[in-house]
Amino acid sequence: MRQNIGEMDRKVRLIIGVLLLVWGLISQNWFGLIGIVPIVTAVFRYCPLYSLFKK
Repeated sequence: MRQNIGEMDRKVRLIIGVLLLVWGLISQNWFGLIGIVPIVTAVFRYCPLYSLFKK
């Protein structure tokens, strides 16, 4: 698995992911679990959609 996420993209994904998780906890909403996706892609520095669109 080749890394395809840059440093700035990684930071933005981490921030958005954490914000979504916190929002889900505060509002007691399962929708906040979507924040796991950007966090995981930031940690592994790989986005399957980028590969699909050849970015």
